[in-house]
Amino acid sequence: MQQDVELNNNKNSELENWLKLAQIPNFSINSLKKLKQKFDVELSELFTISKALLKEIGFNTEQIKAILYPNIEVITASLCWLNSTNNRFLLHYDHPSYPDLLKQISSPPPLIYGYGDPKYLSNYQIAIVGSRTPSPQGRENAKYFASHLSECGWTITSGLALGIDGLSHQGAILGGFITIAVLGTAIDKMYPRRHIDLAEKILLNDGVIISEFAPNTLGRAEYFPRRNRIISGLSVGTLIVEAAIKSGSLITARCALEQNREVFALPGSIHSPMSAGCHHLIQQGAKLVTCVEDINEEFQHLILPSLTKKEDKLEKNMLQSLALDKLLDSVDFEVTPLDIVAQRSGIEVADVMSQLLEYELRGIVAAVPGGYIKLGKK
Repeated sequence: MQQDVELNNNKNSELENWLKLAQIPNFSINSLKKLKQKFDVELSELFTISKALLKEIGFNTEQIKAILYPNIEVITASLCWLNSTNNRFLLHYDHPSYPDLLKQISSPPPLIYGYGDPKYLSNYQIAIVGSRTPSPQGRENAKYFASHLSECGWTITSGLALGIDGLSHQGAILGGFITIAVLGTAIDKMYPRRHIDLAEKILLNDGVIISEFAPNTLGRAEYFPRRNRIISGLSVGTLIVEAAIKSGSLITARCALEQNREVFALPGSIHSPMSAGCHHLIQQGAKLVTCVEDINEEFQHLILPSLTKKEDKLEKNMLQSLALDKLLDSVDFEVTPLDIVAQRSGIEVADVMSQLLEYELRGIVAAVPGGYIKLGKK
């Protein structure tokens, strides 16, 4: 019993040291590694060093102040948040559950606050990101790829933002699969507020929500681009569904490239500003994606968990029969007006509307402003 108490005390002390380290301005994991390599100073020893020696090592005035006089209220708030319920975790860089893939990036977060089970952070992940104001086709593509990649064994990771991010989480949840959300705000401040219900669904579906920012941390605009490195850092590849040229999604893509991860992009209309960012990425070397197999073929060396649904075979047979459907062939993956569908198929408008309603209920097409769009791939 005494040994268990000592072990818990050591763990608490180690976590407190990491909470102190996170308060040191302009001091990263790489800084800590250099400190150990050059001066043979461990994290546990850092907070016992004198002011004179800290100055001699090279710490500046602000850093020395943070080391000698850490904000105890911040530490207490973090520990209180952690211990208030069982569904929370706080991982430091040396914790055994800290994901290995995230350790490989140039600036891994020293701490990860989270809701859910941290073991899922080590799942094979594909990040899906894009515009906050996607087109109807972009919305459907986000849900489609998230759902079907999940069925292949991937865990979908995104940023819980409006638009493509939220739709990607929804696509995974619709299939009953785990999804991971990375916040650009404090762990106790869900943003945007309208996605609180979505956050709850993520957790109810055994998903995970994480942030590098402690409870009560005030929001700052630069935190959102900063979290993008974590989204791509957790993932072996990042899929951009829709993005303008000046877009946060392109920041995520750049992070993925810097981390030596794969970047994928969906093509779109050359006239759509929401596709301009994707086309730019493709011109720069991102892989053009038209189906889930385009992504899977890049990771044939990985053994993904087998999550195939029982109804997949039935759905495949249904789609094969629909492949010969004249009416379905008359609907494009972009908005197709009703009169064009009728003209192409040679079917009366009333019959077209009736059949398309059935297809809509089966999730094969979607009614959008201006007509219909075909969902999924044959």
